Amino acid sequence: MQIKHVTPVEFDTALIVKHDGSGPRYTSYPTADRFAAGTITQQYLTALHARQIERPNAALSLYVHLPFCDTVCYYCACNKIATKDRGRADVYLDYLEKEITLVRAEFSSQPEVSQLHFGGGTPTFLTNAQMERLLGMLKSAFTFKPDAECSVEIDPRRLNPGALELMAQHGFNRMSIGVQDLDPAVQKAVNRIQPPEVTESVLEQGRKLGYSSINLDLIYGLPKQSVQTMQATLTTVLQWRPERIALYSYAHLPERFMPQRRIDTAEIPAPAEKLAMLKLAVTTLLNAGYVYIGMDHFALPEDELAIALDQGTLQRNFQGYATQADCDLVALGVSSISRIGNVYAQNERDLDAYYAALDQGRLPLAKGLEMSRDDLVRRAVIHDLLCQSEIVIADFEAQWDVDFATYFAPDLEQLQDLEKDGLVAVTAEAIRITPKGRFLARIVAMRFDRYLREARTTAKYSKVI
Repeated sequence: MQIKHVTPVEFDTALIVKHDGSGPRYTSYPTADRFAAGTITQQYLTALHARQIERPNAALSLYVHLPFCDTVCYYCACNKIATKDRGRADVYLDYLEKEITLVRAEFSSQPEVSQLHFGGGTPTFLTNAQMERLLGMLKSAFTFKPDAECSVEIDPRRLNPGALELMAQHGFNRMSIGVQDLDPAVQKAVNRIQPPEVTESVLEQGRKLGYSSINLDLIYGLPKQSVQTMQATLTTVLQWRPERIALYSYAHLPERFMPQRRIDTAEIPAPAEKLAMLKLAVTTLLNAGYVYIGMDHFALPEDELAIALDQGTLQRNFQGYATQADCDLVALGVSSISRIGNVYAQNERDLDAYYAALDQGRLPLAKGLEMSRDDLVRRAVIHDLLCQSEIVIADFEAQWDVDFATYFAPDLEQLQDLEKDGLVAVTAEAIRITPKGRFLARIVAMRFDRYLREARTTAKYSKVI
């Protein structure tokens, strides 16, 4: 299949070195570090009730966070709990059931779900009986569209026999497999021993069961990685031909993520080597026929993600890039973040606090944010830049009733250095990210982030590249 309308990409090492920096990933705007602790519950409930009046038939997305892992990967920055006790998942499901009941009570009729995603942690930490129970709980509370997009994150080292079949029977049709790197020395350095045949077996099982889009996660910048190990990993991965590949930059933040303190910093590749690995990976994937979706993501031309990019319908949410129209999101489980209308609401990050709230019969919401009109306008700008690589100014002005040049005067001024270096083209008709700028799209988007411009944050972000 030929992709016709996608901005090409050009890897310019000098410009990447010049403009690389730290910044948000913009799975939301405002970003989660802006959320205020305290009372968000009433705003969340008000947004849910307004949804039923204003858009009762709108599709709904569900996310369930399953935090348990039985081993700790040293690079991991997810909210997880390491344990080998499967009984802890039974207790967790008891509380998930309480949360589902509380959320469902706020809907006057059973809401219809178009997307479901299980993240973690390791969702496949659950036994098959526990997974069956969870799916039963969800299906008793929500109606799932026949063509719902149902996806799950898989650790192929910890996959119960029959688990993929069970989920396929319940409508799961997408999976994301954690790989990171196939080199044994790298795997040992990050405490994730995963022979290639283990990954390949799960991928083949998924395809036979009808999982139509399979993503593999890779990371560059891990200890003991090099251009040579990256080349070997890519050679094997391309033989498997996954529909999607996510290529993440390792962010070493041991002051924030305790498991990373076990990594020997002397073994982490130097910046020049890390950049060379990225260039190799990008060049290899593009030459192999993958389409660069944006930020960290690549897909085969026939995959729905590439088609959505080509047709201008690509979306971005807490799970990254998505194919469906912007959905309200109900998120369940510890630390998960919902978005209903203009309200973001995040659950307690601490498991005991999450349980305590539910024991008191209340939603376990800890913090959040009700978006202002300015937040919504800027969210739209950032979304268009990251998903379409452009803003068509007349269309944007008509949609949001703003004079673009006046409203964004300070932001446009901040684009001048990027325009001078050829990363972005600014005219009276449009703002377009150039082929050289696509790998630095986050840097372009940051110029429209009012919170960053006004220095209203103390957050520490990962490096863009």
